[in-house]
Formats: sequence, C-alpha cells, structure tokens
Amino acid sequence: MERRVRPAGTTERTYRFRCYPNPVQSQQLHRTFGACRWVYDQGLELRSSAWRQHHLRIGYTESCRALTGWRNTEETGWLREISSVALQQSLRHLDNAYNRFFRGSARHPQRKRKHRAKDAATYVQAGVGFRWAADGDRPGAGRLTLAKMAEPLDIRWSRPLPAGAVPRKQEPPPARVGNPGRSRRGEVKKR
Repeated sequence: MERRVRPAGTTERTYRFRCYPNPVQSQQLHRTFGACRWVYDQGLELRSSAWRQHHLRIGYTESCRALTGWRNTEETGWLREISSVALQQSLRHLDNAYNRFFRGSARHPQRKRKHRAKDAATYVQAGVGFRWAADGDRPGAGRLTLAKMAEPLDIRWSRPLPAGAVPRKQEPPPARVGNPGRSRRGEVKKR
C-alpha cells in the first residue's frame, strides 16, 4: 500500500470538535455508523472465507468491488443511502488492520459488534466526503456539511483553526448531542 507523502512545508494537526446534530442528522449519523460497521464485518467475512476455502488473499481493491456489488443488490440497497466515501474508509481501516496483523504488530481483526464497538465513520475530502466553507464572520471557524446531508452540522471547535487551514479528514462523533469528535487538518506553513 502506498503511503501518502505530505508536501514540503506542511504539517498535520488534529483538532477536536463537539457536534450538535439536529434529529434528522442524528438519525443519519446512526445509520452511517451502523452501515460502516456492517461493511467492515462483511469485508472481514469475505476475506476470512476466501482464505479458508480457497487460500486467496483479498485486498482493499477487491473489497471495494464487493462493496459496489452490495450497494447494487436489492437486499442491501439501503447502503446507497450512505456516503460511499465513509463505507470505503471502513474497508480501508480493515485493510490497515490486516496489514498490522501480517506485520505481527496486532492480533487478527475481529468483528465489530453493535453496542460494543466504538461508533465510527471517517469522511475524507478527496472523495467529496464533506464540504467545508470558511465562515467570514468568525476567523478559524467554518461550516461542515457531511456527504448526503442537506444542512451543515452545528459544531464547536476546541480552538480556532489557523487561517487558510482546510480540513482533510473528518471523524464525526457518535450521534449523541455534545460528543467530541476529531478533525485532521493539513495546514500550510506560513513563510
């Protein structure tokens, strides 16, 4: 797997934020978290059964092809309501878990169980997983709209964001009011 190389003169910082979704957004986040957990578990089962039955290693690319098939079938068509970026990122997390396992630095990936696993979904800007619009009235603040959401989320940042910083990756918190989440930003270094 290729590692992303950061351009010279940039740094990466993590900012925490608190999310206050309205009831519709909260319901959509719950569905997203459940779908990401389901896709992770199905990807894990696909890889495990392919190895048990045929001694084939399935990677991220083949898992994404399976995701396309799951989204196109009638039984699992509900996956079309969820952002494909977040679903692909859950398969990326599974691929990273397998890579750590094969390097010997972690145990074999386990299924994510409802109510026991941390609710998680990752949106990356590269796949239009979210839209960011800087707020001209408040420096270091902005409006964050996740994919497949009609309205921006009401969020509060832990501290003002540096001028010119653009979010690269968002990990919204569980859809309960006031839970903290994380945002990773790429910040251009001032000269």
